[in-house]
Amino acid sequence: MKITVVGGGSTYTPELIDGFARLGLPVTEIALVDPDPDRLDVIAPFARRILARQGSSAKITTTADPDAGIDGTDAVLFQLRIGGQAARHVDETFPHECGCIGQETTGAGGLAKALRTVPVVLDLAERVAKRAPNAWIVDFTNPVGIVTRALLDAGHKAVGLCNVAIGFQRTFADWLGVDHERVALDHVGLNHLTWERAVRLDGVDVLPRIFDEHGQALADRLRMPLDVVRRLGVVPSYYLRYYYAHDEVLREQLSEPSRAQQVAEMEGDLLKMYADPALTEKPTLLDKRGGAYYSEAAVQLVHALTADTGDVRVANVRNNGTLPFLPDDAVIEVPSRIDAQGATPLPVTAVEPLFAGLIAHVTAYEELALEAALHGGVDRVATALLAHPLVGQVKVAEELAAKLVAANRAHLWWA
Repeated sequence: MKITVVGGGSTYTPELIDGFARLGLPVTEIALVDPDPDRLDVIAPFARRILARQGSSAKITTTADPDAGIDGTDAVLFQLRIGGQAARHVDETFPHECGCIGQETTGAGGLAKALRTVPVVLDLAERVAKRAPNAWIVDFTNPVGIVTRALLDAGHKAVGLCNVAIGFQRTFADWLGVDHERVALDHVGLNHLTWERAVRLDGVDVLPRIFDEHGQALADRLRMPLDVVRRLGVVPSYYLRYYYAHDEVLREQLSEPSRAQQVAEMEGDLLKMYADPALTEKPTLLDKRGGAYYSEAAVQLVHALTADTGDVRVANVRNNGTLPFLPDDAVIEVPSRIDAQGATPLPVTAVEPLFAGLIAHVTAYEELALEAALHGGVDRVATALLAHPLVGQVKVAEELAAKLVAANRAHLWWA
């Protein structure tokens, strides 16, 4: 089996390589595609050392040419970042000028990333369709919900992937002292807008036990007051803090370096570590980079798609009536059965109004955001921002739209 990683020069890549080697997929080649040869010159040798240490015979190939990397592949993983950490820093700071949160996957910053990313991803997907028509695309590129919807709308074989659910599953399993495969989540929502409504251990909901025995640890992880989490009665994704504590988060952002600045510093340190010929396993610093358990989630998903296993995994998929208050073509994040036909969402019990309302609101924004990414125009950008619950005011949306376009002009085909 050949696996292609678009964005193979990412500091995430060793996490992915480690997963493919450790979890035993029958991989013969991993093609790393990236326009930055300096990064590939560091990442590829380290990847080979990881494979050798794990006893894997898979070979690592590198190229700046997407077509060459895609030829004959069985699965393609998208993990690209258009504009790099510099663009992310802008995403995380320009909204502050309008009193709004700056974040790379939601709000105005998330829209900026979507506008830069969707056209590039669609071009890459067309190359996959021509050169490897049977290959599956697994998208880890944020904002995953919007990017996955763009891929599916264009008719591509694609599934979106996020590590939030697997992170919660592994944490809860550790707290309960059990194997993680015994833990299943009632995970519902959109990418980066999800709630765990139940935590089932061998089919029995143990969420009340987690609240009782690990409530403070959970609240600390979420950076939310314990009484708020208990009142909600669910475990919200930490991204919900942008909605539930907007003003508090904004004050924090104004007093701290951006996440992009922190990650850029980390990436510099990681690349120095990767260049050490004595290093044969991923360093602990990589865990702080983000994307914990990404490799396990990606390997599980690729295996289920290519081996037709029918495993149940949390994925970003078409709604198709699963959440009846959303259009069928919306992309939701729920447990899904994964096989050679793709990802099929499992039935979901009725979603409580507090959560359903926000899901519907953000879904409307995502539809308008995709329109802006596909067709361009500052008016479409402003309309999408007006629909976002973290913006929602005409003058603010118009001002943000102007700033977004000015800051991203080099990456917008229509600007």
